[in-house]
Amino acid sequence: EVQLVESGGGLVQPGGSLRLSCVASGFTFSTYAMNWVRQAPGQELEWVSGISNSGRTAYADSVKGRFTISRDNSKNMVYLQMNNLEPEDTAVDYCAKPGTYGGWDRGQGTQVTVSS
Repeated sequence: EVQLVESGGGLVQPGGSLRLSCVASGFTFSTYAMNWVRQAPGQELEWVSGISNSGRTAYADSVKGRFTISRDNSKNMVYLQMNNLEPEDTAVDYCAKPGTYGGWDRGQGTQVTVSS
C-alpha cells in the first residue's frame, strides 16, 4: 500500500521560508518521479514541482526561483524548500506520485499559511 506522509507546514509571514518533508513507503521509491501539488481554498489542485528518479527538476512558473525540490532515495524522502513565501502560496501541500490508474497518489497534506 502506497503511503506518503508530509510534514513541515505552518504559519509564516510573507517573505519567510518553510521546508516540507515527505516520507514514502509501499512502493519502490527510487524508480518513481515525485511531485508536490497543492490546493488553495476554493481552488483546484495545482501541480507545484516535480523531480525525476534521476534528480531532474521542474517547477510551476508561480514558484520558479523561490522553491527547490530535492530527494534522498536512501531515506525514501522528498523535500520542498520554500523561500520568499507569498500569501498566494497559502494552501494544503501534498506529496504525490503518479497513480497506477491516473491522477495522483498523495498523502494527507500539510497546511501552509502565509500571513502577516
